[in-house]
Amino acid sequence: MSEIKMKVREFLKNNYPYSAGIADIKDTDSLMDRGILDSTAVLEILEFLEETFQIRIEDDEVIPDNLDSLERIESFLISKGVGT
Repeated sequence: MSEIKMKVREFLKNNYPYSAGIADIKDTDSLMDRGILDSTAVLEILEFLEETFQIRIEDDEVIPDNLDSLERIESFLISKGVGT
């Protein structure tokens, strides 16, 4: 597992420990469909990603294609230059 996925997974476990299935979430599972990310959680994860990975996320980048799974988050961060 990549460092990006590990950090995001740890953030989710620490901040949403009572979300259904957080412990066994797969990299491709939809965080929204699983009930882990709602509108408030999206704002929290955006702040986490910006602070942890020292990036700026623009409003037009806040879409499910970028944030709906661990795999999509990793791809999005790589496209922003994280881990390269």
